Amino acid sequence: MWRSGEARSALRCATTETIKSLFNLPGRQAEGFLESLFDLMLIDLPVPDHTTVSRSLRTVTVEMPVIYSPEARHIVVDSTGLKVYGEGEWKVRQHGWCQRRTWRKLHLAVNEGSREIVTAVFSSNDVADCEVFDDLISGVKGNIEQVSADGAYDTHHIFDSIEKLGALASIPPRQNAQIQQPDKDFAPPLPRLTSCT
Repeated sequence: MWRSGEARSALRCATTETIKSLFNLPGRQAEGFLESLFDLMLIDLPVPDHTTVSRSLRTVTVEMPVIYSPEARHIVVDSTGLKVYGEGEWKVRQHGWCQRRTWRKLHLAVNEGSREIVTAVFSSNDVADCEVFDDLISGVKGNIEQVSADGAYDTHHIFDSIEKLGALASIPPRQNAQIQQPDKDFAPPLPRLTSCT
């Protein structure tokens, strides 16, 4: 299971951290859990201590392989906010609420069938979801059959991008959406969802 040298140390730390995250354990409890597990399985392998794991995680790179599928996929796109801890959080604790609280956005494209994250884009909190769509969808390898998203992606640009992919768009209209009356050109309406379920 463990390899030699630096790769072995990285694999030990990544495995310990995986167990820690999977079972929601503090560092020392994860170490004890792995030791008990190895004892029960009669495996004679050393488990890295909590301090070693904490120090080594700065240099450990974890590669998450994406399983390529030749079949057309249904991609679901959305974003979530990530809180940034640091000096700002200390300042809020000491002096109360701060107007400039820092957070970032993580934009995800997920394969609906396998629930696998296919691509991800990290941005600042002032970037709109629709601005990142092209970067997000360009990272998806293979054919896309359908793209689903929420009303934040209800723009002409995104519908045009999905049409260029030859995919079906499943995007409900925004809450404040209005029908645009064209002046000169009589373009067909956007292929929005008629109802949200």
